[in-house]
Amino acid sequence: MHSRHALFYTPQPGPLAERLADWLGWDPATGKHRPHPALPGLPAPVAELTRRPRKYGAHGTLKPPFHLAPGTDVSALDTATWAFAARTAPVVLGGLKITRIGSFLALTPRGETTAQADLSDLSDLAAAVVRDFDPFRAPPTPQELERRRKARLSPRQEAHLARWGYPHVMEDFRFHITLTGPLKRDTLPAVQSALEAWLAPHLPVPFVLDALSLLTSDPDTGHFHLRHRVALSGGR
Repeated sequence: MHSRHALFYTPQPGPLAERLADWLGWDPATGKHRPHPALPGLPAPVAELTRRPRKYGAHGTLKPPFHLAPGTDVSALDTATWAFAARTAPVVLGGLKITRIGSFLALTPRGETTAQADLSDLSDLAAAVVRDFDPFRAPPTPQELERRRKARLSPRQEAHLARWGYPHVMEDFRFHITLTGPLKRDTLPAVQSALEAWLAPHLPVPFVLDALSLLTSDPDTGHFHLRHRVALSGGR
């Protein structure tokens, strides 16, 4: 198995990052598993609720995981990450909230606009990451394409998959920090209530997407490790 790389937003070190690492049971910054919290009212153990997203740690996807294209290397990817961050400004939004997305829970931006930026700035940033780093992406395998197509993609998502290797980019991008795997409908309210009580004091107001994080997966375990968290410093 070969390593994969990804460009994510990861929370800056602090209380929210600590809570999310505990909840998910994995901290990409330290490369260590974390003990889960004991929260009342949950319908299943936290380890079960978070099994699917655990290996990624707390993150918002900007450039989905990819294998390196032939002729590229991780050193060049490192350099490109620093260069992109140096020319890109942070995005400021109203805050974060816990949202149901289909059958899972995630943190999503709160509010449509702020004085500093709006959601279109976030979409523009994500689109730039997808485009600028695409030369580093190897084409998906037939098996990967088949797996993506099981989700009944729209024609536009199918076009994104063919062009960018992932369906939920560009117009179909929605920023989120995944908190759970798929949940049964009747368990969603209890998990959301417990998470809101536990996370609410640590959700930032405003929410600043202030850095670009490059992560690399362990080829044996599949868990992602943080290589760099680079501050977005363009426009300062």
